[in-house]
Amino acid sequence: MSRAISKTITKGQFEALVAALERVMPATLPADVALHQFFRDHSGMGIQDRAFVAEGVYALLRRVELIKALAPETALRRMALATLYRVQGRSARELQALCQGEEGAWLDTLKTHPVPDTLALQADLPAWVVERLLTQSSAEQVLALGRALQAPAPLDLRVNTLLTTREAVLQALETGGLKAVPTPWSPIGIRLEGRPSVNRLALFGAGHVEVQDEGSQLLGFLVAPRRRDMVVDFCAGAGGKTLMLGALMHNQGRVYAFDVSERRLNNLKPRLKRSGLSNLNPVLISSETEPRVRRLAGKIDRVLVDAPCSGLGTLRRNPDLKLRQNEASVAELVVKQAAILNAAATLVKPEGRLVYATCSLLAEENEQQADQFAAAHPEFAAVHCGELLAAQQIPLEMGERFRLLPHLHGTDGFFAAVWERKAG
Repeated sequence: MSRAISKTITKGQFEALVAALERVMPATLPADVALHQFFRDHSGMGIQDRAFVAEGVYALLRRVELIKALAPETALRRMALATLYRVQGRSARELQALCQGEEGAWLDTLKTHPVPDTLALQADLPAWVVERLLTQSSAEQVLALGRALQAPAPLDLRVNTLLTTREAVLQALETGGLKAVPTPWSPIGIRLEGRPSVNRLALFGAGHVEVQDEGSQLLGFLVAPRRRDMVVDFCAGAGGKTLMLGALMHNQGRVYAFDVSERRLNNLKPRLKRSGLSNLNPVLISSETEPRVRRLAGKIDRVLVDAPCSGLGTLRRNPDLKLRQNEASVAELVVKQAAILNAAATLVKPEGRLVYATCSLLAEENEQQADQFAAAHPEFAAVHCGELLAAQQIPLEMGERFRLLPHLHGTDGFFAAVWERKAG
């Protein structure tokens, strides 16, 4: 248990947790956004109280299927009590002081409260997700995956190789009293122990490191841009992979960062300034078929499509996606992914490379999407992802397609397929 919540819970802390859940549980906003707004509106809260609230909210979200089986979703106070007791290990005696009305008697029943012995509840994944995963894996593998997704993600950094080396960053972190180790797969990754405030580090301010999951870093090595290439990051977002591609190119060539969100591209600007890169060109587009996209048809050496997806591979850091995604939203995403992938493919020049990636766990966003593209585009030949990584001395066993899973690789869940446009 963290030091932030080791002391006796005050009634004020508990009421703040319940109030925060009122913002988060409707799932109309990402949990981190809803919490940010809550803390902004309660600016007088101290650091310890904020930590208590944030840890309580995320503890509930990580085990939301269990909590829903213990308490009605409309009873946020009971959901909070159940989280503190069954997930965070608080004693019933301590929690009795926070109870109102019949909550105390209800709390006494929680120790022996029966819960359905279902795979969805054990894995703490929505039943519709489990149903899909079982078409791809055994029940044992789904359970192992689900349990891995219940744990918080480690804090990974990517070293900006344009400005420094991994060895230099590791030395600086050690000098600063922080424990860190090289990531096992990415040659430019570092895994920090604990949750230090990275944005307060001098290394961060100088642009020497960026926060980026190791799995996301490995996608950059599938793109593997050369120094003078023209590259398009088709769904760039806030530009984490874009910045990596620019550094891999030694600040030469040109990288276009396409996105339909001005807000996300604006978030790239301070990161770009810190990075020391001058070969990046952020471009706000209205759609995947607009004229600025079409003008690049057949001219691009490397195209990365990090497609908008359900994000279920990131549940360790975004557990609220279990509430925010559903079968209908995934069906809409599948249509969007296919449209983006087909449009992005038109940019690739002969012998150029196309990388399709998601942070999803679902076959309809991953393998099925890649299969449909391959069947419709005989002008593209598949490239073996394992061989691509091996050629860069990355010791990660991988087949033709790229799959990372948290219970097997210690990263977020990722999928990628790579093709090369045939010559002529």
